[in-house]
Amino acid sequence: MALKARVLYDFHSENPGEISIAENELVTLFSEEQLEGWLEGENSRGEAGLFPASYVEIIRDHIATSTSNNGFSPSKAKALSPTQSQRALGASSGGSGGGSFNTSQGSDDDWDDDWDDSSTAADVPQGNSGMPALYPVTTSLPARRGTAQQHQQQAKSSATVGRNLNRFSTFVKSGGEAFLLGEASAFVKDGDRICVVMGKHGPEWQENPYPFTCTIDDPTKQTKFKGMKSYMSYGLTPTHTNVQVNRRYKHFDWLYARLVERFPVISVPHLPEKQATGRFEEDFISKRRKGLIWWMNHMTSHPVLARCDVFQHFLSCGADEKAWKQGKRKAERDELVGANFFLTISTPAVPLDLQEVENKIEGFKVFTKRMDENIVVMNTTINEFARKQITGFKKEYQKVGQSFKLLAQAFEWDQQTYSVGLNQAITYTGEAYEAIGEYFAEQPRQDLDPISDLLDLYRGHLSNFPDIIHVQKGALTKVKDCPKQEGELHDRCNIISCATLAEIQHFHHTRVRDFRSQMQHHLRQQIGFFQKITAKLEEAVQRYDDNH
Repeated sequence: MALKARVLYDFHSENPGEISIAENELVTLFSEEQLEGWLEGENSRGEAGLFPASYVEIIRDHIATSTSNNGFSPSKAKALSPTQSQRALGASSGGSGGGSFNTSQGSDDDWDDDWDDSSTAADVPQGNSGMPALYPVTTSLPARRGTAQQHQQQAKSSATVGRNLNRFSTFVKSGGEAFLLGEASAFVKDGDRICVVMGKHGPEWQENPYPFTCTIDDPTKQTKFKGMKSYMSYGLTPTHTNVQVNRRYKHFDWLYARLVERFPVISVPHLPEKQATGRFEEDFISKRRKGLIWWMNHMTSHPVLARCDVFQHFLSCGADEKAWKQGKRKAERDELVGANFFLTISTPAVPLDLQEVENKIEGFKVFTKRMDENIVVMNTTINEFARKQITGFKKEYQKVGQSFKLLAQAFEWDQQTYSVGLNQAITYTGEAYEAIGEYFAEQPRQDLDPISDLLDLYRGHLSNFPDIIHVQKGALTKVKDCPKQEGELHDRCNIISCATLAEIQHFHHTRVRDFRSQMQHHLRQQIGFFQKITAKLEEAVQRYDDNH
């Protein structure tokens, strides 16, 4: 007998491979096993595809049961949400159950273990959805039935994209759905509260009353196990403590994972990429340090990220291994993740107009798309220009310089004493052109590389926002689909909308700050560059007057 399920909520498909289902409709399941929070089945119209597991309850012998019991009573009338299911799965398998972000926690003893920069055990996705950045999306579903394992294999073999294209999946996995449906529950202390205030341009994060910055020194190479193991250690000195702490890249990596898990609608800046080989080469070390400085500047300037407990623990815990482990365990047991994160947000007294919110979000989507497209174009352009300066311009100026020097050598054959001054001046002109060629080769490091670094950082931010926006869009869609509960849902949707708009506003503020500062730096470097060339040419022309 085919396995049946009753639909609890309306679901409207928007992507290939999904099917629409309606409340109280009976659907046929191909398998009871879930694939990333989704079930596969057939609706009453004979359409086969995927739909959210939390939107249905399975029917067995006329008794409705949850799609994922995992130790829960089968007599529950309401299906577990994906967030609850994930927690139940974590509990039944001895896992942490505190959230849906899957990442290696590492052991408590990894403060100075052999988990080095090249380790993959702690690799985390460079995204902000709280789940792996690469998510398999089936472009076409098989008509036949099969096991969940077969379906998963088919999904893996189908086209994959760098971002989860399904807004409901992101909405569910971030905890947005559980919060909106009133399933979030946690004790929130006053110190954990995050305030959104109404600013001149809309909702904003409340400013950090105790702003600070943090410097990162040149890293030093450290060894352990009698020199058998090497790693780089960075000295961090925050201005609000003025006490230096030493951190390895793995500690930044661990912190990043905690932040992504903790803040589903905040764009956590991406860390510089890992590198398995050449980790001790000078260029790589310099580039990574610059990337970490950019990362740290964005962290300390964010009103929410800068104040969170796990970041403060990262910045302030010294060499006391016991204290580090205690803070580490506390962060990994944090209950205010996923759906519970939204319980910490306090919003302005007057709720937002959801239609106006939707318009702002759509406008921001267009903006980020255009910005991302132009960042790609600009990065390609400046990298090509830098290549020409380093190789082509240098070579051409040196060729011109050599030709001037050859001309001077030819003039020396006249053996006239009154031409000596001219010959020397032409020789110096050739040397000046060779020096200018070197100036061109060295200049990109001063004015173009910093722009490229900034563009890379902002591409990371832009890649975070689709998931952040999908959380808000999922909440808004749920409000529209459930008019009977509009009051309660509207209030919770308002919280998600306020947080999303506050993060967008912060993004714009930092973008204006960073690009203004970087463009000023670029133009000052260009002015200094051409002034240096002008000075060299003026010195060359003076040689002709001196030897007249």
